[in-house]
Amino acid sequence: MKTIPRLLAAGALALLAGCAATPSKVDPLEPMNRALYKVHDVLDTNIVKPVAEGYVSVVPQFMRTGFANVFNNIDDLFSAVNGLLQGKPDKAGNDLGRVLINTFFGMGGLIDIASDAGIERGNEDFGQTFAVWGIPQGPYLFIPLFGPTTVRDGAGVIVRIAVGPVGYIHEVPLRNSIYGVGYVDLRSQVLESGSILDTAALDRYIFIRNAYLQRRRYLIFDGKPPPEPEDEQ
Repeated sequence: MKTIPRLLAAGALALLAGCAATPSKVDPLEPMNRALYKVHDVLDTNIVKPVAEGYVSVVPQFMRTGFANVFNNIDDLFSAVNGLLQGKPDKAGNDLGRVLINTFFGMGGLIDIASDAGIERGNEDFGQTFAVWGIPQGPYLFIPLFGPTTVRDGAGVIVRIAVGPVGYIHEVPLRNSIYGVGYVDLRSQVLESGSILDTAALDRYIFIRNAYLQRRRYLIFDGKPPPEPEDEQ
């Protein structure tokens, strides 16, 4: 029972410590974000990571792969929609083909037959669509238990959740269980990233921020991002 007070105390200290950070142009909310990152780190280290490790230990690999494939199949459907919204019919066609193949021949998406057939995932989302439409990125944000994002990408996630099929499940316990399994499954897939961060980064916060922003830029421009303006570097 002493764990919760310790977590709350650590979170309060993190919020106070964050006031000492200096904001930058790429991250104008850095003091707040650093504080929230520290809160996230405490929660993740003490709660989320152990649950994810237990999930890996208890649930067989084939079941975890099946769960991930089903979630990916849903994401592929939204990727197809976003491909159309961005004017990328080839990507949209590939994603829709993946959904049809994996749904009808892969036991509802449990088996990723499309990848075995060489059909690549488009990995398009609403955040990228908003970027293509010219909507500004907005400030970088770090949200505890969610991770790095921006105002634009966060809005895209909200849209994705709002129109996603899981949200239409009326049984609240079942709906929340699916959300929970999806969250833990995603966390289990990056369990090794913590040791990589410890090895590669002197400042984990900056490493995560830069990696996130660079990856999003890479995805928005389909792997061919133009040079960044000097005042944004």
